[in-house]
Amino acid sequence: MKTISLPFAALALVACAPAFAQPVPPQSAPAMSAQDLVTLNRLGSVAASPDGRWAALAVTTTDPVSFKRTSGLAVKALASPKGAPVNLIWDGSASDPAFAPDGRLYFLSDRKAQGAATGSTQVWSVALDAAGAIVGSPVKVTDFKTDVAGFKLSPDGKRIAVWGDIGRNCPTFGGCDTDGNTSLPGPGTGRHYKDGAGFVRHWDTWETPGNYSRVFAFVLDANGAANTDTGRALDGDPANGGLVGDAPAKPFGDGTQIAWSADSSAVIYSARQADRDEPRSTNLDLWWAPVDGGAPKNLTVENKATDSSPAASPDGRWLAWTAMARPTYEADRLVVWLMDLKSGQKRALTDAWDRSASTLAWTPDSKALIATAEDVLDVPAFRIDPVSGKVTRLALSPKREGNIGNVTPLKDGRIVFTRDTVEAPAELYVAKAGKPGVRMTDYATTTLAQRAPVTTQRFSFKGANGDTVWGLITKPAGIAGKLPGILYVHGGPQGSYNDTWSNRWNPRVVASQGYAVVSVDFHGSTGYGQAFTDAINKDWGGKPLEDLQKGFAAAGALDAQVDTDNACAMGASYGGYMMNWIEGMWPDKFKCLVQHDGVFDARAMAYETEELWFDEWEHGGNAYFQAPEEFEKWNPVNHVAKWKTPMLVITGEKDFRIPYTQGLAAFTALQTRKVPSELLVFPDENHWVLKAKNSLQWHQTSFAWLDRWLRKGGKAE
Repeated sequence: MKTISLPFAALALVACAPAFAQPVPPQSAPAMSAQDLVTLNRLGSVAASPDGRWAALAVTTTDPVSFKRTSGLAVKALASPKGAPVNLIWDGSASDPAFAPDGRLYFLSDRKAQGAATGSTQVWSVALDAAGAIVGSPVKVTDFKTDVAGFKLSPDGKRIAVWGDIGRNCPTFGGCDTDGNTSLPGPGTGRHYKDGAGFVRHWDTWETPGNYSRVFAFVLDANGAANTDTGRALDGDPANGGLVGDAPAKPFGDGTQIAWSADSSAVIYSARQADRDEPRSTNLDLWWAPVDGGAPKNLTVENKATDSSPAASPDGRWLAWTAMARPTYEADRLVVWLMDLKSGQKRALTDAWDRSASTLAWTPDSKALIATAEDVLDVPAFRIDPVSGKVTRLALSPKREGNIGNVTPLKDGRIVFTRDTVEAPAELYVAKAGKPGVRMTDYATTTLAQRAPVTTQRFSFKGANGDTVWGLITKPAGIAGKLPGILYVHGGPQGSYNDTWSNRWNPRVVASQGYAVVSVDFHGSTGYGQAFTDAINKDWGGKPLEDLQKGFAAAGALDAQVDTDNACAMGASYGGYMMNWIEGMWPDKFKCLVQHDGVFDARAMAYETEELWFDEWEHGGNAYFQAPEEFEKWNPVNHVAKWKTPMLVITGEKDFRIPYTQGLAAFTALQTRKVPSELLVFPDENHWVLKAKNSLQWHQTSFAWLDRWLRKGGKAE
């Protein structure tokens, strides 16, 4: 790594070279557009067959005219890098693939029954022939009135665990006439939440009183369908210590929070009790639920913080999971823990490793765990020894790791995974033991190769407290002269703009409009050790702003093309908060700001947001009335009198995390101050803009705003 010394900072620069040969773009290739970003094929979850022959891929496609999105499955032969995946011909959506021990492929689909107008989401299965195509008749594995949200097959292939939104008083999966809504019956449409009910709304959904995400287990009959007579709820009797709560936890809980025991006798899931304290609690526990009807047992009752991602070793000896130590802190370090299932003894396996592990997967021989973790702008894979706890970083893409995901170890030592970077979305890879990965798919690589390239550089500088802080510069390749600078501020705030593709906040598509995009992993970011992440607590507007100021200047000093004097800044969530904070605390720097879903008034936010544990932890573990000074110290509303930078405000009406009223209030402040400003409101979006046409509008509106203030001939006022 080359080091460059400058008067105000020590800078380090690393050029991000591609790990594998890429197609060469044609001369005068068009720049990547928002339309490209919205319509690129998207590779999702991946499942490998037990014999290592196939990988089943979930792929989302978007029609470039109607913008209708379709989710489907493809099967890829893992021994043939150049062979094209076989698309499964299927009437209806298909997602969440999983292979049974006999090689049969299971998945979720909303395929309609013959003559039906619509279809509910259920589990289906198909057999595959030697070419990877469907052979024989598909089996509808589940046929419930209620949608199935997810499923897990048992290791012996004889049972299936399914989960979905079910009334807590319903003994069967979707078999009750009522939906469990305890506010009914009533003369009106009101939802009635009783005292101490827990969440009343979460992320983008109002909770149905009495309903929870619940796990049930079923025996598969001779035809491969779930035998409804064998169904058992796995949350126990609430009157005798059973769980009342969501498993997996809402809003983002998925199959990584649920696992089978190696002998298929029990399901282990992560869940939190739903009660008055639920909005202030990160106390997810692991529950061991026998499928024979025995009461579930809380395995981690002693830990009042998060326990999640259970993974039972194939030999039945160990149960691994990740755990935090500090209650109510959602960004605490995730340490891998191990339980000896014979003795019941537990120990922290990676306590000496200053990184947060995720996506645990056992090797088939039970001799190692494979995990991913953020690590200085990358998300590599690591091998963890279950005896010594030794952690070894795997070189799956040694020239540029980027973001490694969907990691699946195979019996012969190969590893199946996906990889993406700032410059390219996810593709499937396979790595032989000790070797770098080989790309197996081309869902977006060739398409993007027809667009003008961008370059990405890593740099470091001395930030707040003299600490080393890292960032990225992404800009068009082969363009001479100054480029208007864009300061790109990530959300979280405990997150990172690492070397990862994003379908929403995408540096490449912004840079392709002719800008130099600078992102800085300020104090509070992840992947640099827990102390660095913790440094933002009670300091939202302090060290992070100093890092952004120094980092943007450092980028301009390092790369003469980055025009920091002709620049705008943009960010979402915490990044949106920072736009509001910059308005008052750095008001003379930028020509414009783009603020998406940012906190404007910390007092209102404290009473309007739903996951109270987050907002209170960030302010010293206090509710607003307990320590108002902690909230007001970094409250943007207190500095509105200094606001003068033109701002585009964007919000979603279904955003319950930072409610749209925060954006509306910021826009009101701007209008009252007569600061040039615009407001873009999506009535059908939450904290994120996900729908294809809405994403296109988001980008077109944002690009027009940037152009207005940064381009010659723009309509800046």
